[in-house]
Amino acid sequence: MLDILKARIRQGRETVAYPGGPPRFPDRFRGRPALDPARCPAACTACADACPTEAISEPGRPEMRLDLGRCVFCTRCVEACPGEAIVFTRDHRLAARSREELRIGPDEPLLARALDEKLRKVFGRSLKLRQVSAGGCNGCEAELNACGNIQFDAGRFGIQFVASPRHADGIVVTGPISENMRLATLETWNAIPSPRLAIAVGACAISGGVFAGSPAVSNGLPGLPEIPVDLFIAGCPPHPITVLDGLLRLLGRLEGQGSVAEPLVSPLGEQLVREPPAPGDRAAILR
Repeated sequence: MLDILKARIRQGRETVAYPGGPPRFPDRFRGRPALDPARCPAACTACADACPTEAISEPGRPEMRLDLGRCVFCTRCVEACPGEAIVFTRDHRLAARSREELRIGPDEPLLARALDEKLRKVFGRSLKLRQVSAGGCNGCEAELNACGNIQFDAGRFGIQFVASPRHADGIVVTGPISENMRLATLETWNAIPSPRLAIAVGACAISGGVFAGSPAVSNGLPGLPEIPVDLFIAGCPPHPITVLDGLLRLLGRLEGQGSVAEPLVSPLGEQLVREPPAPGDRAAILR
């Protein structure tokens, strides 16, 4: 027993400071992509051609957009772009309330909005979620599992995953929703008492990811019109802090720009991972 107490004292506090302090990520972390269409060579479509999920539209034009709901953060677009018009920043804030808000351009990102006041009173201090793995690869599932460990500790915000939908306030879906999981997902949703929330986590649950268009999947939660989605959390997979950021913003417990990651020179190279630009500082995107 004394050895256990000594080890615990020696370890100190393991839980991350976020959201009270800046988050810290491993060197390989890839956050929100930043676009600068002005750097695109004339008539160049190299980034869109290289994208395995067709996440990039209108390449080389001022209307250029990247769909975070389709993006698998593989950096093929960065490697293919001769003008460095796309870079991956350290910005972990990837959640949005609507599907359209995940289609980003060179403008300042739209962060997830809070629920209305009535629902914030219901869920704001205690949110129990039932997770459904609907044909996923276990990447997003592993990150959601990490949200409850001692390092990220979602429980300190009253957010917990439960075993039964009867005990849940909402459903969290990962995976593209295979045909074999379609009915199970719907039955889980129907078993949750109202009011209830639906959250899509990861590219597969948002758009079908690399499986989009296959007859074996429903292309994620949007393919089930019976379940209205309240929050989309992009990533492949999203980091636990990205998940916490989205949930806390949804509950109205995190407002404004929030803390972003510390600057880091990544072994991936300067052209792949950059410090996120300050709000409104367009020139800093590719400085």
